[in-house]
Formats: sequence, C-alpha cells, structure tokens
Amino acid sequence: MEANPEEPHGAAVVADGLGLKGPRGWVFREVGFRAGPGALVAIEGPSGSGRTCLLLALTGRMKPQEGHAEVAGHPLPRRMAAVRRVSSLGPVPGVSDLDPSLTVAEHLRERALLQRRYDGAVRALLRPPGERAAATRARIDAALEASGLDLEALPKGERTSVRDLERLEALRLSVALALIGRPRLLALDDTDLKLSPADRAEAWALLRSIADAGTTVLAVCSEAPEGALRVTTAPRTAEDTVDTTAGDATAGDATAEDTTHEDTVDTTAEDTTDASADADTDTDAENEDTTEEGEADALAETGRA
Repeated sequence: MEANPEEPHGAAVVADGLGLKGPRGWVFREVGFRAGPGALVAIEGPSGSGRTCLLLALTGRMKPQEGHAEVAGHPLPRRMAAVRRVSSLGPVPGVSDLDPSLTVAEHLRERALLQRRYDGAVRALLRPPGERAAATRARIDAALEASGLDLEALPKGERTSVRDLERLEALRLSVALALIGRPRLLALDDTDLKLSPADRAEAWALLRSIADAGTTVLAVCSEAPEGALRVTTAPRTAEDTVDTTAGDATAGDATAEDTTHEDTVDTTAEDTTDASADADTDTDAENEDTTEEGEADALAETGRA
C-alpha cells in the first residue's frame, strides 16, 4: 500500500555545539543532542536561560552564530527557510499568540484558509469549491482530534472567545492550529506554565500522543517529564555538568541520543562567579555577558520581543 504523502512524519533533529549570541552576550552556547523522528524533546531550564531562543533557532526562526544543526536533513543556519516549511509553532509568547478577541472557530478558519492559500498545491486550488471546503473541514477535524480539543465542551462551543478559554484549552487550540499544517516538527514554548499538576500531566500526555503518531515535538518547560529527551539550558557548574550528563543519558528517548553540553555558559552573574571557580573555560567578561537581557535582545533583533 502506497504511503500517503500528506501523512505527518517526524523530522530528525541534530544539534552540535549550537550557540546564539545577542548584543549583550551569549544567549545559549554549546548545545548538543540528537533526536530521531517522532521524539519528544523537552528543553528544560529557568526563565531567561535561552530556552525560547533555542526553540526558535531549531525551527529556523532565529540564526545561530556558532555550531551546527540539522532538521529533517536541512542544515542550519544555511537552510532556515526550508526548516520553517517543515516546522510549525504552537504557543510561543510574542511570536504566535492567540488573539483573545477572536473565537475558536475564527482562529481555525483563518489558519485553514492561510494554509490552503500558501501551502496548497496549485491543482488543489482548481478543485470545485465544495470539494475544497470538505478538505478544509477534514483537515480541521483531524487537528482537533489530535489536540484533544472538544468544541462541544467549551462554554459557547466553537463560538467561545479565546479570552474565555482555560489555560489547557488554549494550549490545545494552539496545538490544533499548528497541526493544521501537518508539520514534521511541532514546537511549543512554556508548556507547563500556569498549569496544575493534573493539567500538566494532560499536556504532556497530549504531546506524547502527537510524538507517538509520528510528529517530532520540541517543548520548552521548567521541568522535563519522565521519558522525554531532556535538553537543558540551565546554568550549572562544572561539577553539576558531570552529574547531569549521567542523568540525561538515562532519561533519553529510546530513539534519540542525548549529548549534553558540558561547556554551557552561565546566565546569571552569581552563577558565573561559582562556575569560574570550578573551571576556567571562557573569560569572566564573556560569562557575565550571558544574561536574561541577552535573550530579550536576541528576540528584539528578530522583531518578536
């Protein structure tokens, strides 16, 4: 039986010594890992440690200054446009926010129309209007099913405004919108932000189901779930790096290989002082420049702050 070319199939993601620098210093540096197609990758670390910038770099939205990465065989940063075509963003504050004044139905229709207009084949545009409408509805229904968003359970059904959605419902809607494009790579920021333990478990179960269905998932979080491939941007000392490397090798996905970055540059002045006492890698001036402000500046340069 011939495979359906529209069926989602995950993108392998490889990073080796990846680093991104803003006007005030390194946002992240020496990031390395390997994730196979259909892997669930958790980018873990505190706010301000470069998690969002790493997510945007791996989806072709920000340009790294050092190292090498590949997504679905497309090298970064040389083929950023190609990576953008195979990846899709779920919720990323300041980049892909939901409009609180629009309803759920309006968001879904808008995304489906844009998808058909810019990504559809020319032959598809020549089909009868009724056939095109049915194909669009089928694509929306498939995305809703994969995201677990039940429109009938919402206060006003599909006419519910985004401002009236619960945090988990808004997350499911953002995921559904991203899946309408049938991406090979799905990326989300702040996955576990403001979620109760029960909702957090549901969110990770959702992302695991998407990965199991074949789409590779990159998710920024404060704490990686068990079984995910853990990539950390958290500041650490040389002694911490040794311990964490062993932990990451254990927690890595069965289909992925986690190579932790031993020379991660610290992101706070206080941690930089501790790290310089344990290992002399970079100069003190360079370490002190890698701050939360560096991440904000890097985002501002792209017009996404």
